[in-house]
Amino acid sequence: MIKKIGVLGLGKVGSLVATLLSSKYEVEGMDQAKSDEEFSFEVKIGDVSKDETIRDFLKDKEAIVSCLPYFLNIKIAQTAADMGVHYFDLTEDVPTLNAIQEMAKNSKAVMAPQCGLAPGFIGILGAGLYNQFSEIRAVKLRVGALPLHPMGQLGYSFTWSADGVINEYINDAEVIHNGKRKMVSSLDDVEIININGRQYEAFSTSGGLGTMCATLDGKVDTLNYKTMRYPGHRDGMKLLLYDLGLKNDRKTAKEILTNALPLVDDDIVLVYAAVEGKIDGQLRRKEFSESYRNIEIEGKDWRAISWTTACSISAVVDLVSEGKLKNKGFIKQEEIDLTLFMESHFGSMYEKYKDGK
Repeated sequence: MIKKIGVLGLGKVGSLVATLLSSKYEVEGMDQAKSDEEFSFEVKIGDVSKDETIRDFLKDKEAIVSCLPYFLNIKIAQTAADMGVHYFDLTEDVPTLNAIQEMAKNSKAVMAPQCGLAPGFIGILGAGLYNQFSEIRAVKLRVGALPLHPMGQLGYSFTWSADGVINEYINDAEVIHNGKRKMVSSLDDVEIININGRQYEAFSTSGGLGTMCATLDGKVDTLNYKTMRYPGHRDGMKLLLYDLGLKNDRKTAKEILTNALPLVDDDIVLVYAAVEGKIDGQLRRKEFSESYRNIEIEGKDWRAISWTTACSISAVVDLVSEGKLKNKGFIKQEEIDLTLFMESHFGSMYEKYKDGK
């Protein structure tokens, strides 16, 4: 049983992760700057890029949850592995995933990256669907985190990490196509999706499948993940990153986009999954389609992207603590039973607050 948890990074998602977990555990957060907000948990100020700072922070804890930008996670994970502390993060970055998976081979504690919305919940959901089939033909996973009321051609607002969004737009995406694993360019393979009478576009982005390509290698003809946006967004981003060459200058791309796209109060998260294959010898298709809106937690309004991400990683931490998942080594998101997840203390929020209810 985990008793004391550290949460690194107290931004839009990290502060809610710490708030949720503090309802069951002793939680201490750390951020590089002092916040004006009052939290229900203890907070330390520290430079998370310094090894001695992290080691001092972890010395009295059984688990660490990193809500930091992806490029800081490898060092945090290595320190946690060295100290035998359970490690969880939200990264979508594939090189980070691969590095942590290698660390986990010798770790005495759990190493569980990619525990957010996508990758994260979408992988648990996809596995929950395809595990109902005796033979799988296709698995298609789609997630969109969007402003409720889009403006301009991009129709977007950075409701989570700008670094993460740019990273997943530039890095190649892994898929299974015609039964073979391959890499495809992000921002390509555009399709139109209609959900609840509204039209969206979806295109390939990096990292959303996590480890699922390896898990389903040789078992499926088609597997892919795409990000959903309002129509026109992909063309605008392709112009900025490729035609104007800012894929080679991520710092400038981030400055331009964060200055142009102000944060909005109301957002919506769309989750769609479809699996085709055979059940009892009959060709079948099973789907999941849901939307999520802002909710209130402890008297504060939380954006959809914040709480859907925070409740997913909190649920995985909780399941490890309760002994319902393994207590050492690497945890793949698709290994987590969907029913177990949805019935858990934090995972049940997906059912409780669907459709903004």
